[in-house]
Amino acid sequence: MTSTKAISLILIFFVLVVGSMAFFTVDERQRAIKFKFGEVVETDFEPGLHFKIPFVNNVRKFDARIQTMDAEPERFLTSEKKNVIVDAFVKWRINNVSKFYTATGGDAARANIRLSQFIKDGLRGEFGKRTIQQVVSGDRNEIMKILTVDANKQAQEFGIDIVDVRIKRIDLDKNISNSVYRRMEAERQRVAKELRAQGEQEAETIRAKADRERTVILAEAFRKAEEIRGQGDQEAANIYATAYNQDKAFYALYRSLLAYKVSFSNKDDVMVIQPKSEFFKYFK
Repeated sequence: MTSTKAISLILIFFVLVVGSMAFFTVDERQRAIKFKFGEVVETDFEPGLHFKIPFVNNVRKFDARIQTMDAEPERFLTSEKKNVIVDAFVKWRINNVSKFYTATGGDAARANIRLSQFIKDGLRGEFGKRTIQQVVSGDRNEIMKILTVDANKQAQEFGIDIVDVRIKRIDLDKNISNSVYRRMEAERQRVAKELRAQGEQEAETIRAKADRERTVILAEAFRKAEEIRGQGDQEAANIYATAYNQDKAFYALYRSLLAYKVSFSNKDDVMVIQPKSEFFKYFK
């Protein structure tokens, strides 16, 4: 009885193991290939649960999502025979898993190597047709479109779709960069010199205008001051004349006293005048 139960348990376990090996699942992010003794027999699996014959069929799954091949920066010659360093990357995904497996053995790294060669050949051809200015500023988008189309045609042989080819950066060779920087610096210095010269010219014009206006303002102010001073002197003379005519004797005395005050203000002064002169008539 015990022996029968043990055999039954072993049979049940064996059936369960074999049964579990008879089914496999395919995720919607995957592509799968079913083999029969190493030969591809089926590839078009929808996402879900599928059947295989244990020990006869085996299944291999591949990532169907968009993958990135980031190429190493590479030197390319332009039509001017100038070196530029280009850094690019490729977005790709599997569209025919059978071709992909046959061409690359299902190795994504091998696929990246082949794609890298396609892109380098395409970049070399496109950059060789253009100048540095064209590849840096004008034709980059056009180059990427051409590379995407051409690489896609070649990648179909490997069951791959090229989603996009992007040029991350284009750097000039160090010697070329130094030459460009020197030219840019010289150009900036020339522009700065022109601007400084224009500034000096405008400054001289402004200073000359300010000096001219200053001279006109001072001349006008002096003229007005002289007019006002003349009017004041005239009014003072009129006041003096009126006062003198009102009392000539007092006015004469007042003027003499003022003269005495000014003349005798310093004790060290010496005056040589005859006592009978007109100056001392009020001392009598």
